[in-house]
Amino acid sequence: MALEIMASKLFAPALKSGFLSRPRLTGVLRQSTASKLVLVSAPAGFGKTAFLADCLAQMLDEENALAWLSLDVSDRDPATFWTGVVTALQKAVPGLAAGVMEQLTSSPLPVEQVLITVLQGLASWSEVPDGQRHEKLHGSDSTPESEKESPKHELWLMIDDYHLADNREIATGMVFLLELLPPSVHALISTRADPDLPLSRWRAREELLEIRAADLRFTAEETVEYFNAVHGVDLKAAEAAALSDKTEGWIAALQLAGLSLKGHTDVAGFIGRFTGDDRYILDYLLEEVLAQQPAEIRSFLLHSSVLDRLTGPLCDAVMGGDAVTSGVSGESMLAAMERENLFLIPLDHQRQWYRYHRLFADMLRARLLSEEPELIPQLHERASHWFEGEAMAAEAIGHALAAKNFDRAAHLMEMAATQIRRERRDALFLGWLDELPYEVVRLSPVLTVFRAFSLMAAGELDDVEPHLVEAERTMAAVPQGDDSP
Repeated sequence: MALEIMASKLFAPALKSGFLSRPRLTGVLRQSTASKLVLVSAPAGFGKTAFLADCLAQMLDEENALAWLSLDVSDRDPATFWTGVVTALQKAVPGLAAGVMEQLTSSPLPVEQVLITVLQGLASWSEVPDGQRHEKLHGSDSTPESEKESPKHELWLMIDDYHLADNREIATGMVFLLELLPPSVHALISTRADPDLPLSRWRAREELLEIRAADLRFTAEETVEYFNAVHGVDLKAAEAAALSDKTEGWIAALQLAGLSLKGHTDVAGFIGRFTGDDRYILDYLLEEVLAQQPAEIRSFLLHSSVLDRLTGPLCDAVMGGDAVTSGVSGESMLAAMERENLFLIPLDHQRQWYRYHRLFADMLRARLLSEEPELIPQLHERASHWFEGEAMAAEAIGHALAAKNFDRAAHLMEMAATQIRRERRDALFLGWLDELPYEVVRLSPVLTVFRAFSLMAAGELDDVEPHLVEAERTMAAVPQGDDSP
């Protein structure tokens, strides 16, 4: 007996009231008919499903043949997965691959044989005009060759949440299917993680269209339109720009910000305070992202969150013994996390430096503070030593201050004072000095004098002389022959 697929998995979810269609994205899809695969790959909450549903709705108006399949964890079983794919295609193309369903209950599963039958049916469908496709599929096509027309429309197979079913066995069948699709048949896949498919090969052949988080992000203009249409909030341009910057266009964050905004009269003030520890944002990220991760990745995420920028060797240093014990390098971990779309943003084309999405980083830091507050100074201390070894003084000082190791921070500042002064970065140095306890600054003539110079540059002349007097007194108190600073 053939497996059965829940009917609800074959229908796209209805677009919510107030949904904002974005022609800049759907327009790209209309121009992608040379692609075998359109890959929509982005983290949770970037509107992938809604984007696919919007594409489906607009393509229906153009009379394309459309097959939709929503996946869940049960679809990791190959028989269930391919039953769903074939059922979706048969719903879009009646009569396609008749009789293959029984084969999907066989053991061993004849996936390649089933797909050959499906591909033959798709090839027959794509060769004849719309009005004759039904007869062709059922073997009763009597149209003379001279009267046949070229097909006018495309067939799209849309698979939502592919990451829930992705495994090596299913990937093998998907590669076979996608490589042999007729030119008028395309697959559109949404996923939270890049699938186990030869993307680089298809990219080189220009057979792959990629829509990623950077493309799905809301612009400031779209943010204004969204809040006005859905939440009835008339955002000013500056407010929309600030909110877009804080959320980095992350759609789920904008939706949750809309919930948080209810009852607030001070919109600008709310946006200024909006961070990843907002209760709605925090709950979403904890449930949808952090709780789904293996212990090793979860630990890496929390501990590396003390860093504003991440690179493999730096992460190894910060993880310390954990990196040695696990045997997994920071570089390989970052590469895996990028494939998994864990809110990681590359900062260069070589994929050497990354940063976390700002709200995601806020959430991770809030969680780290809640779970392991005693570890935070140690993580910053490790980062400070790594940056010092790389001659990156500003970063080394910043992490020493974050670790509350004020003696180390003062020492690093003394070493960097001449260069900072030469580069005219007085404001930066003055900010560091403000973070040091007065007693630490007072014990260092170098820092005291530098503070005097910085105050002079800032025009605060009344405070210059007391600092110079203090520096002179400290130097006078040092015994002759003592080389300490």
